[in-house]
Amino acid sequence: MKIAIGGKGGVGKTTLTALLAQTYAARGRDVLVVDSDPSPSLAGALAFPPDLVAQLHPIAEMDELIEERTGAKPGASGGFFTLNPRVDDLPDRFSISHEGVRLLEMGSVESGGAGCICPESAMLKTLFTHLLFRKDDVLLFDMYAGVEHLGRATVDFVDTMLVVVEPTRRSLATANQIKKLAEDIGLTRVWLVGNRIRNDEDVAFLERERGDLPLLGHLPDDPGVIEADRAGTSAFAVAPSLKQAVAEIADQLDQLVLEPL
Repeated sequence: MKIAIGGKGGVGKTTLTALLAQTYAARGRDVLVVDSDPSPSLAGALAFPPDLVAQLHPIAEMDELIEERTGAKPGASGGFFTLNPRVDDLPDRFSISHEGVRLLEMGSVESGGAGCICPESAMLKTLFTHLLFRKDDVLLFDMYAGVEHLGRATVDFVDTMLVVVEPTRRSLATANQIKKLAEDIGLTRVWLVGNRIRNDEDVAFLERERGDLPLLGHLPDDPGVIEADRAGTSAFAVAPSLKQAVAEIADQLDQLVLEPL
């Protein structure tokens, strides 16, 4: 099962990714989580110990490694470099593991875009492709805000994309942009997950305004998220309502991802 999680900035993508990862890990699944945000925060949401977090560095910022594998310095857009560098050892070598969840930080190419051809983009693209063929039972991608990553077709191989939305029109507008770009690269399974839902009115708003995007589930507006951040623990550990809501979403994913298109 390979799932990308996207949405407008600040809607709770990282929270959902962490909750799903911990839910599957608690069920004995083999979980790898990939943080592709330029400002990674998944380690904190997963409550990884500081000594482990200190060992974690985004692949995109490993200049010496990129030069070693591609034959060119990062930032070089001219000359020759390897377009398919060796990456098979990177997920295990540069990830960290805690309580059944393995975490890898990808980072991003700041000068990227549809026309970016540089050693670091070649490294990340090859690594994304390699992750497709790993035998991890559950692979979760926490994508960075907006829709640019879909323009570069970095998630064209996942089983589904979950788009996190708040009960606001701006959030839903971003979700519809993501859906269109996802369809352009052949990703037809795009489902909404509502976040910070306060009451039945919020749910009704999402149902009414979601258009043809199916609503997979929703997370309550639980103060446990803030409490967990302040205490240096995870929402999974301190917010029973969120834990239950994500368990129901995970149950649906187990069924829906296996259904034929």
